[in-house]
Formats: sequence, C-alpha cells, structure tokens
Amino acid sequence: MKPIWIVDDDQSIRFVLEKALLREDLPTRSFTNPREVLAALEIATEEDGPQILVSDIRMPGGSGLDLLEKVKQKLPGLPVIIMTAYSDLDSAVSAFQVGAFEYMPKPFDLPKAVELIRRAVEESQREEVAEERMVEAPEMLGQAPAMQDVFRAIGRLGQSNVTVMITGESGSGKELVARALHKHSNRAHGAFIAINTAAIPKDLLESELFGHERGAFTGAQTMRRGRFEQADGGTLFLDEIGDMPFDLQTRLLRVLSDGNFYRVGGHTAIKANLRVIAATHQDLEQRVMDGVFREDLYHRLNVIRLRLPALRERREDVFMLTRHFLQQSAKQLGVDAKRISDAALQELSLFAFPGNVRQLENICHWLTVMAPSQVIEPKDLPPEIHGTKPVLSRSVSALSSPAAASALLEPGLASHSAPASAALPTASAYETHPASQPLTADAESASTTPLGNQQGWEAGMQIEAMALLESGHTDVWEILTRRFESSLIQTALQNTRGRRIEAAQKLGIGRNTITRKIQELNLE
Repeated sequence: MKPIWIVDDDQSIRFVLEKALLREDLPTRSFTNPREVLAALEIATEEDGPQILVSDIRMPGGSGLDLLEKVKQKLPGLPVIIMTAYSDLDSAVSAFQVGAFEYMPKPFDLPKAVELIRRAVEESQREEVAEERMVEAPEMLGQAPAMQDVFRAIGRLGQSNVTVMITGESGSGKELVARALHKHSNRAHGAFIAINTAAIPKDLLESELFGHERGAFTGAQTMRRGRFEQADGGTLFLDEIGDMPFDLQTRLLRVLSDGNFYRVGGHTAIKANLRVIAATHQDLEQRVMDGVFREDLYHRLNVIRLRLPALRERREDVFMLTRHFLQQSAKQLGVDAKRISDAALQELSLFAFPGNVRQLENICHWLTVMAPSQVIEPKDLPPEIHGTKPVLSRSVSALSSPAAASALLEPGLASHSAPASAALPTASAYETHPASQPLTADAESASTTPLGNQQGWEAGMQIEAMALLESGHTDVWEILTRRFESSLIQTALQNTRGRRIEAAQKLGIGRNTITRKIQELNLE
C-alpha cells in the first residue's frame, strides 16, 4: 500500500500521527513544509506516491491551501485532509472550495483522526479500482415488480390514443409516467403540455385550459390560446384532476366527449385533436360519493387506470435511485459525484419516504452539498432518516400548551370529526426537506425526550394520538396532519390579512402549494 503523506512544521503532530497510523498498519511519510512535498511529487512513482495527503494549513514554508490547489492539479483524485489550529470559517470554506476531502481542526481527537484517515484511504482505493462515470440515465428507473408492471403498461399503451388515469401519492413520479406515455406514442412529434389544475386559481383555470378572446374579461388585451389548443396533435397532461372545480368539470367532459370547445368569450367551436392523460393522488371514487367530482367525468377519464407505487412499496429501487440522484445532483452543481456506502444505503432503504421519489431526490441533493466526505456513511444521512425531529418555526413552537394550540383550530376544519380540542401534531407528521432542517441545541435535546415527558402542545398531541389509536382509528396520520396544516395555514393567512403569496413565503412553501392545500383542506 502507498504511504500516507503528513505535512506539518510541528514535529509532535507528525510523531503522534505516524505512531497512530503505524499501529493501524498504515505506512507514512512526513514532510515539514509544502516545498518538500512538491519536490517529492515531481520524482514520485506510481508505487511510492501518496495514498492520501494530510496537511497543516499554516506553515513557514507555505500555505496548506496553496499546496492543496497544486496537488489537486497534479493528482485530482487524491484525498487531501486539511488540519489547522486556526478554526475559522474562512479557512474551512476555502479548504472545501479548493477540493479538500475533510477539514480537521486542532487539537483533534486521535482515534477520530485515524478513523477519518481510514475513510480517506478507502475512498482513494475506490478511485483506484474503478471510477464511476456519469452515464445518460433512462427516463425512468425501477427494478421492482410493481415498476416493471408500469413499464409494461407504458409499452402497451404507447400506440393507443386511449385516455389514461395515473394514480399515486404525491412525489411518486406521475408526470414522468405521463411524459413516457407521450414519448412512446405516435404523438411524440407533437407537444406535451402539462397543467396542474390545483395550482391555478379557479377564476383563471378556465382561461388557462380553453384560452380567451380579446375583451372577454377585464385585462384580456389580446386573444390567448389555451392548453387544449397548445396540445393539438400532442398530449395534454391534467395533473391533480381531483381538485378541478365542479363547474369546469362539465366543460372538460364536453371536450372529452366530442373534441370541441370554445374559448372564453368566443362563439366559434374549436376542434382539438389530442390525447388526455390525467393524474391524481386522491381517491376519486370517494370524491364522487362526496359529490365534488362528476361521476360521468370519472368514467370518461378512468378508461385505463395506471397505479404508480409509492417508494416504500419498492424499496429495492432505493439503491439505484440514490446513486442516480447523487450523480445527477453532482452534475447540476458542477462537483464530483459522491458515493454512498452499503451501510448507508441499507439505512436509507428502511426509511418510509412520505414524500416518495421526490423526497429521495431532495435528500441526495442535500447529501451532495452537506456530506463531509466523498463516501457517505450512515452518520452523514440527514436528521429525519435517523428519526430526529426537525425544528418548527418559532410561531408554532411558541405555543406553550395544548389549549393554546387547539385555540388555533376550528371544529369545522378537522377531518373525520376528530375532537377540536386536540393539540397540534409533531413535526414528523409532515414532509420536510433536508436542506431546511437546521439543528440547534434545543432541537437535539427535544429529539431525545421520552414519549409522554414533553411539554406544551407536543404532549397534548401525544395524548390525542394515543386516544385516536386506542379508539381503533386507522387514519390517525391523516387526521392530525390535516388539522396541523389547517391551523398553520390559517394562522399564516391571519398574519398576512389573507394574502396567500405572502403567507406562502413566510411558511417557506410555494404559492402553488398553499393554493392546493387551501383547496384540499376546504379552507376557501
């Protein structure tokens, strides 16, 4: 094995590291300044070159950061660990920007330093064995039997113009399936037009779908073609069709029946030659029973139903999806793709993924930015994978009692007639993104608090959850999540005097998300 090169003007540091590494059967070679290292690199062979480089950041003979930059030009795949007694932000940021494997402040814990060096050695050996190359990924990935069924269905439906209904949870990839259906159809030469019917206000949705004539309403300065016209000869994808307003469902049914429609304010029928693919995460049969979705439209759309499985139903796909998303994130950010250990992959595959594939993609993006080394270990995974609760906003955490929390809830907003006096649910009851979870000392201590020993609204939530569980409910998650979201959105709207966009900004969500949630939770 090639030696580990240690560069430090402090003899005691070199001595301690040499002895510790030799006990681990790791050969070493020491230098006192960067000039010696650069001179040794010039004459080094493939066999006696460095396995990894451990360098101080400030030395009489030059800067460790300058050394790192020059070494990376000559050996771009060499892991370099920077150590320094000057633990400042600028040094840490500069080290990572130049390409350091890890940044180690002095004084360091010797066993942890050895462990870090071992990880760097494993990384360099992986580089020597095989370099993972970016390859053009297929449009959809999946080895699980459930996904293979989806692929077969796409193949069979490709040459047909039949209407398809795609069902599946949010984040499971329904639009990807719709795009694949279009790509492999005889309409692939035409446009693929997608519209989320839940993200557009009711007053504007009709114009978005069917277009409008000039002067049809205030602000209609010119004629505008709608999505049906734009998709002529191609495919129109209607996402979240279950949220379409009831009166617009009648117009949609008429278009699906005879292919004709009128622009808003128009008097001339327009013929549309297109294929319609719809998608929803909702139970449309139940919405028909509730009287909010037309039964005839349901049957018109539900010619072929294609169910997309949740990620937890195809855990074997987590491995390939994770590697794909890590490569994809690295390409987007212009950095080297990180690898993930088998142990970390195994832990990741056991996570429930309430946000499905979209959540896994966000986690991989987070790991690309935040994981400290090129090989991701279990301890590098984001907090929610380990079961750590993310931090709530100050406005919610300030609720000091179940009574204060329930005061925000109105009985008419709770689903399934759950008791209005219940407190808010825990933070883990809703989907979060890794990048938006800062950890504080309070958060870390709260995550280890035993059940039933917490204070404030969390204790009330636990009592309410236990009561629902013991009463035989099988939808406790949905009940408490809906009430939590209802309360949070209403509080934000009250704070912004009903201004939705401002409320969404303060909550840290998109304006399309808050519009969809308001409709889902019947907060109109």
